Amino acid sequence: MEEFKILDLYEKTSDNLKEGFIKNTESSVRVMTDYEKTARDTEWIEKIEQTIPYLDNILRSPNRFIINEEDIVKIELARKITVDSIKHLSRNTNLIQEIDKKTGDVRPSKILNINKEESYDTYENRLIYTLIQNTKIFIELKKKSLEMTKEAKQKNDKLIEYRGKSNFSDEDIEMNFSIKTKLKNEKENNSEQGIFARIEKLEHRIRDLTNSEVYKILEKKHVSLVRPPIKKTNVILKNVNFQYAIKLWNYIQDNYDDKTQNIAEKNDYMDDGEIKKLTDEVFLLNYLIINTLNKDIEENEETTKKIKENLINQMLEKIMDIDNNLTEEQLKEMIGEKYAIIKYKKTATMQEIQKIFSEHINKYLEKINRSE
Repeated sequence: MEEFKILDLYEKTSDNLKEGFIKNTESSVRVMTDYEKTARDTEWIEKIEQTIPYLDNILRSPNRFIINEEDIVKIELARKITVDSIKHLSRNTNLIQEIDKKTGDVRPSKILNINKEESYDTYENRLIYTLIQNTKIFIELKKKSLEMTKEAKQKNDKLIEYRGKSNFSDEDIEMNFSIKTKLKNEKENNSEQGIFARIEKLEHRIRDLTNSEVYKILEKKHVSLVRPPIKKTNVILKNVNFQYAIKLWNYIQDNYDDKTQNIAEKNDYMDDGEIKKLTDEVFLLNYLIINTLNKDIEENEETTKKIKENLINQMLEKIMDIDNNLTEEQLKEMIGEKYAIIKYKKTATMQEIQKIFSEHINKYLEKINRSE
């Protein structure tokens, strides 16, 4: 039996048969859909992931300034005598205890002591300190929101029910079928696991920032937090790291609200459009498949006649499209010439086949005769 392929089966079928089948088909198509999805807000994860390296850069090279702490102490408690200490003593002679008239040495009772100390308590550092704290709170809020919707299942169920009848080529054909699909949730679960893994990694990276020396110093000093609006200092305006920090600051301020959305949609209707056309084609294709079970090789006379008429009509239409001025006599002459050529080719081919077949038969008979 010849091996059939679906596309070959469809392509080899005449357009007349396909059009006639569809034209004589009565069908109905019911379509049902049930869609549910929880649209989770996960954009913030990428925003924080992108910004953390810039926050790390700031904490590794923090902004700082020198603090001069001035204090008048007893001379024996003074750690370092500076030029500023001498100047202060010259202006405050009441601090002089005695003066040696011979040597000119001066012995003060008290003197100005100046301690110089580096401080990280700058506006820019307090801004980053505040941003890290805000980010920790923001992550916790968003994480809780995601955990509340963790058990929500995504649904995308579809059902098509088809009923079709056709009266074609002396046959009553009927086909009923339904197709149903349900969405698997394994993919959604894998996606959720990936999201929470990213959040866990974020939390770990934030902890690394809070363990930096600058952050610990500011935390120990209980520095005041920065409140909006942000001051546009030169460092904040010109430093690339701070530019990314400000973007995250603004994003957090604008996105504290939960943006989780529950989307649900159900449909149940009788389709009379594209789906119906496609399912009618499925009906036709299944009819062509079942027709391959026919034991009769030749089609019945009526069907054969219709196919021949169709082919002739199509051929004549194409010829007339090429040359609209062609007369009936010219057409008959052209067809007559081609008919003779094609007939001769087929006859010649048959004669060649018979000749080859006869030669092989004769050789076989000669072989048998020799063996006897």
